[in-house]
Amino acid sequence: MTIDQPAIHSHIARMKGLAMRPEHQLIRVVILDDHAVVQHGISSYLADRTDIAVVASFAKSRDLICWLEENHADVVLLDYTLGPGEIDGLNLIKLVSTRFPDCKILMTSSSDTPATVNMTMRAGALGFFGKSENLSQLAQAIFVVAKGRPYISTELSGKLMSSGMPDPRIEKKNASSESAPAPDSGLSADLRLSPREHEVLRCYLAGMSVSDIAAKFSRSRKTISTQKQAAFRKLGIRSDVELFASRKMLEGK
Repeated sequence: MTIDQPAIHSHIARMKGLAMRPEHQLIRVVILDDHAVVQHGISSYLADRTDIAVVASFAKSRDLICWLEENHADVVLLDYTLGPGEIDGLNLIKLVSTRFPDCKILMTSSSDTPATVNMTMRAGALGFFGKSENLSQLAQAIFVVAKGRPYISTELSGKLMSSGMPDPRIEKKNASSESAPAPDSGLSADLRLSPREHEVLRCYLAGMSVSDIAAKFSRSRKTISTQKQAAFRKLGIRSDVELFASRKMLEGK
């Protein structure tokens, strides 16, 4: 049998060219989650893939930051809620996105309320993957985020629509096409609450009743209640229980 050497060399050249194309490059992923079983589960799921590699995993944010200072990752899977003494989710997103702008952040959390999704993506995460979602969708989420495109699942998108909250993917696309400066990191700027809605929530979280807040600002109870409900709609929060559950996110502490 005659071997066509030029054809072989041509094939090898094409394969090398394919491997060098950005869309076929290996996606380097690093995981931050304070639960070892979650780290193991994600790493095991991705282990058989030839296009994604988990290059490191950590339980502490400081260990992740130290590693990123010396190494490169295409996508960082960040758990929103870490253990005691850890930096809060929103500030961690801002830290990673500011210091390591080439790293795309895919947020993971067991709290996938519209408020959580909206706040994390406004803070700088490019995608959000709820821990209740099917793990088989994780690879697709990583691919989308690695290409610099925002990702949320169809299910989460439906939750956002039901809550009346704008889809953060659309807002990110609009923001990327504008040269306007980024908003300040305060609650009012990040979440588009009016100053009065902002102060009503702050007072309510501090333990004041609607009547107390009305007396403090010389407004009617009806006005305070209306401002509170308007803030709830913007945040995707449906009850006082959800408000207090989101307290850490809202206060950025």
